[in-house]
This record gives sequence, structure tokens and C-alpha cells, in this order.
Amino acid sequence: MYASRTTHRPLWIALLVVHLAAFLGLIYWVLAQTRPVAMYDLHLSEGEKLKCVSYAPYHLPGQTPFDKNARVPREQIVTDLAALAKITECVRLYSIDQGLDQVVGVARDAGLKVLVGAWIGFDRKKNAIELERAIALANENPDVVRALIVGNEVLLRRERSEDEIRALLREARSKAKVPVTYADVWEFWTKHDSLATEVDFVTVHILPFWEDEPVDIEHALAHVAEIHDKVSAHFAGKSILIGETGWPSEGRQREESKPSRVNQARYIREFVHQAHSRGWNYNLIEALDQPWKRRLEGTVGGYWGMLEAQTLKPKFPLAGPVSERVDAFAPTAGAIAGALVALLLALPKRGADRGALRTLALTTVGASGGLVSVLHWEHAMVAYRDALEWITLGSVATLALLLWVVLARWNGERLPCAEEAWNNARAHQPLSSSTLLGLLRGLLLFGAAIAALLLFVDSRYRDFPTLLYLTPALVFAVIGWWQGSAGSAERIFACVILISVVARWLPEPANPQAVAWLGVGLAIAIPLISVRTRQNEQR
Repeated sequence: MYASRTTHRPLWIALLVVHLAAFLGLIYWVLAQTRPVAMYDLHLSEGEKLKCVSYAPYHLPGQTPFDKNARVPREQIVTDLAALAKITECVRLYSIDQGLDQVVGVARDAGLKVLVGAWIGFDRKKNAIELERAIALANENPDVVRALIVGNEVLLRRERSEDEIRALLREARSKAKVPVTYADVWEFWTKHDSLATEVDFVTVHILPFWEDEPVDIEHALAHVAEIHDKVSAHFAGKSILIGETGWPSEGRQREESKPSRVNQARYIREFVHQAHSRGWNYNLIEALDQPWKRRLEGTVGGYWGMLEAQTLKPKFPLAGPVSERVDAFAPTAGAIAGALVALLLALPKRGADRGALRTLALTTVGASGGLVSVLHWEHAMVAYRDALEWITLGSVATLALLLWVVLARWNGERLPCAEEAWNNARAHQPLSSSTLLGLLRGLLLFGAAIAALLLFVDSRYRDFPTLLYLTPALVFAVIGWWQGSAGSAERIFACVILISVVARWLPEPANPQAVAWLGVGLAIAIPLISVRTRQNEQR
């Protein structure tokens, strides 16, 4: 027994050191999120409110504009606008379908003005009906409707041509009793500047986060000012409305442009101050978080709101420091629970002697694994969009959870490759902890290879799955270096992971999320790819 403990001593030391370092790093990161961040305090004048905010009522579970039969109940609109009337003087609509035509009447009662939007898309017949209804609604309520916006980012989506937009604008201006405009990102407005003759004012979208070259929060406000000046000069004689601007609080980082609650609060506060001091007309995107948008734009698309979905609570105050996280209770509890479970499983049976170093190392693995499990659960709550994602990604998360639980019963024996472990299981042999670990490694490597490949080929709206594969990376990196054994399938998966994570990192080397995913991928892949080389050297 003593010889066995001595033989495995470097393995237990490596597991202890690696997981202790990861645990301390994650705890530091979590605690840093609880620290209040000082920023500009926005103090509006008495009675002064935000100029306008985008309003879509699809913030309750299951609500989506993709449901053709959906109709938003008036009671919900009344509740929503009552909350918004406290912070803004106007709301912008993108369509009047699915019950949104009720907004104008409710807005009057709430003391709000409305920018009415007519949604223009591929369907010409539907476009005509929508525009006709929008014009009628605006003409019937000129005391509430500030303007009619004919189409939103139609040119960006390439759903209609410039000439078709021009024809729709001419029709609207010939019939509407309110000002008419068209809304699109600022680059498309400058590319199609002849449309300016067909509108009463130019509505441009300036979103530093979504620029082709994403803008860091440190430079975001300067970027908006630069673009506003550029657009104003380009369309001299036309007033400018910033039809959309804002910052997301959750989701995938784009190069140096990071979604976060702190950054969202900072952007809104500083932008509103700048806009009011410079006399800009603007509309913030958006009033309420829109979980359905995750289907179009990934996690980040659902979290541009100033108010939380369902609860309508403000996500941040307009004055005072803001922190990313209220407290560290849940992650800490997860770490403690993980450590206790691992400790109980790692303790030797009566009469056995597995060594204090092994027990300490596996307890540390449990602590870091429990912490990562809670952090991933928090991410899943904001990112997972449907039953398919909960089943597939939840299954991977369950395997990662089982990994450190099974590891706690392991004594350092050689891990079989996935094929060998599968054959052992099919032979109805007792499933040892090493066989289970071999199976788990094969399954998790397959999942990581698929995730890495998908993120490489289609990255714009996909989150980095770092937390999902962090525990497997830390465990199998150590075991892989200690035990030079892997099957051909595992080496293929490792090669796919290696190539994909490097290729994903290269276009955005300054993105910390990309760097973290690169580290996880390298930790998983390199020990397995180098197995054959080390085996040959040993021979």
C-alpha cells in the first residue's frame, strides 16, 4: 500500500495544485464581481426623463413575435407602460401587429408619446397591410404619435431594395399626418443617402457593441459622438434621431467589447448625460429584456433591457456604484457542497489506507467542481433557449458533474481509452472508477470537439462554453500527462479541439473569453495528442 501511495504521489500533488489554483482564481473572480464599481452618476433635472426607449412586450415565458397567433393582452401593456412611464417620456414600436396597436391608447393614459413602427420584410402583401394600418393609427392619434417609422434595418437584412423603401416612404408621406422616417444602421444610411429626401428626419442606429470592429466600453461614447457628428454632416439640413443605442448586460464578448451589467449601466448613464448636454434626440434599446431574441442573436440578444423581464425591476440604478453580482453565496455554497461530497467519497473504507494527500487532492477537485457547477448553472439560466439545449448541454453538464464525483473514488489506476472502457462495460464487468472515468473522458471529448467546431465555423452568436468543459479540462489535463494512454478516437477529438480553439482565438486575441476557451481546449487536447510521442520516447 505504501509503495502504491508513493507511486501516485506526483499525480495527487498535480491534481491538488492545479485545482487549488483554479479554485482560488475562480473565487477571486467571483468576489471581484461583488465589488461596487464607481461610475458617473446620472442626475436628471426634476421631471426630466429619458427621451425614448424601444418597447416590445415579449418578455414573459413563451412569448415571441414568431408566434403568428400571439396577441399581447392589453393588461400586460398597461403594466409594462406604467413601469416605463417612471423612466421615459416615449416608447418606440417596431410593429403594430399582434396587439401592439393597443400601445398608443395605453400610452395616452400613461402620459407617454409613441414612435409607431411599420414592420417591412419579405412579404409585400403583409407590408402593404401593415403600412396602411400604421398610417391610420398615426393619423387617428396625432396627439400621441410623434412619428411613423417605415421599416427597421430592412436594407441591412437585404429584405427590400432601396427603390422599394423609397416607394413605401413616398406613400407614407403622402398619407400620414405625422413626420415619417426610416431606421437603419448608420453605415447603411450613408450608403443609401438618397433616401434622405423621402423622410422628415434621419433615424440612424449607433451600436458600438455590434460594429464590424467592436468598440471597447472605454471608447464607446467617443465613438457615438464621432458617428453622430459624421452623420449630421453627411445629412446637413436634416435632423438626426439616434433610433437605437445601448449596451448588453449578458452574453458573448466581441473582441474587447464586453457585455456586463456594469458596462450597461456605465454606457446608459454616460450616453444619456452626453445626449442631454448636446441636445441629441435619441431612443435607447431597450426597455425590457427580450429572452426570445436569443434565438436570433444568441445570449447577448436577450439582455439589452433597462428593466428585467417578468419582474420589470431596474437592472441598475442611475446613480451610485454598480456591481456585477449581489453576493457570492451561491458559488461559495457550491464549492462547500462539492468539497464535502468529494471528501465523503474519497475517505477510505474501514481498514483501508488511501493516504491523506489523495484525500486532500480529491476534496480540492470537488470544491472547484462544485464551484464551476454553480457558475455554469447561472450561465445556463440566462443562455439556454429551449428544451433541446437544456437536454443536450444539460447532459454534458451532468457528465462534468459526475466526473469529479467518480474521480473521488479513484485510486490512481490507469484510465482505459474510451473503446477499451466501452468493451469492459459491454462485457458486464464490474464498472470500476477507472472504467467510468474512461467512458466519461470519451463522451466529454466528443462533446468538446463538437462545441469547438461549431464555435469555430459559426461564432457570432455562440457563447464560449468554457465553464461547461473547465472541470474536464483540469482533470484530464493532469491525468493525461501522468498516464500516457489514449485511443485513436480520443486523439482525433483532441486534434479537432486543438485546431478549432486556436482558429477561434486568432481573430480576437484580446478577448479574455476567447483566451479562456483557448486555455481549456489546449488543456484537454495537448496531453492526448502528445501521448504517442511520449509512448515512443518511453520505449
